[in-house]
Amino acid sequence: MSSVLYDAPGPRAKARNVIYSVLFLVVLALGVWWVADKLEEKNQLEWALWKPFFTDSQAWTTYLLPGLGETLKAAGLSLLIALPLGALFGIARLSDHAWVRVPAAAVVEFFRAIPVLILMLFANQFYSEYTGIDSEQRPLYAVVTGLVLYNAAVLAEIVRAGILSLPRGQSEAAKAIGLRKGQMMGTVLLPQAVTAMLPAIVSQLVVIVKDTALGGVMIGFSELLIERRTLASNYSNVFASFIVVAVIYVIVNFILTSLASWLERIVRRGKRTTGAVVGAAAVDDLSTGAAAGAPVTPDGVPGAEHGDGPADGVPDGGGGGEGDGRT
Repeated sequence: MSSVLYDAPGPRAKARNVIYSVLFLVVLALGVWWVADKLEEKNQLEWALWKPFFTDSQAWTTYLLPGLGETLKAAGLSLLIALPLGALFGIARLSDHAWVRVPAAAVVEFFRAIPVLILMLFANQFYSEYTGIDSEQRPLYAVVTGLVLYNAAVLAEIVRAGILSLPRGQSEAAKAIGLRKGQMMGTVLLPQAVTAMLPAIVSQLVVIVKDTALGGVMIGFSELLIERRTLASNYSNVFASFIVVAVIYVIVNFILTSLASWLERIVRRGKRTTGAVVGAAAVDDLSTGAAAGAPVTPDGVPGAEHGDGPADGVPDGGGGGEGDGRT
């Protein structure tokens, strides 16, 4: 048996795969043992260092959970603002008008080229000198601004690529029925492109969640990683706190990707057609009968008055197509 991409492995290939798998597991086990041994030498596995995360609720209520809340707040605000901005600039880059397309492309390429950390620092300095935002709220504004400017540019490219990935026949069919460019984009292209864009949008959301840590390191935003520093200084468990925060990030990102996968399945399931197949005879009768002004039966077949016999070309029993097994 073979697939499109490769031939099915034979007995020797299967034996080699088993050997490689066993060797990999052995090397992995040795690596884990070596790391655990080094940690044991440095006394990093002592229960006293890990105990606050299991027995002291203050470690969570005072440090980790508030930091996680600030991280999710900044990431959520950034995505809510960046997503419509990215969609707007992505669509603008596909405009037929150069006075719309060229400035949109310049803005997107400009902000894509600047590191998000520089955008945060610039926004923080701007808010400090030219606005009256409170110093406690300024780091949040600066982090959100930097993330919005950078990720809106990235999402614009995702939207543009998602629309361009659709078959050309979709836009040609929309033009054939008289839709304008805006109508075609809003009712035909964008709804279909959403499914193709979802994985990339979720990946960018994961990036946004992790990039909030840059604001904590550089401008004092009280996100999860900066709160970990305070916790570690109080409990003297630097390594353990890093491990716990890493696990929190993994769990949060796993939940986000799982929700996105569920949403993608819902969207794909909603686009499946459930219409019955119509035979060629019924289509011919429909077109000729409609052109001649013939009445249409409740089943949608023209050429027969209500209560008369079946229309020409349609078998008695009124299915309207081959393979119609409805009762």
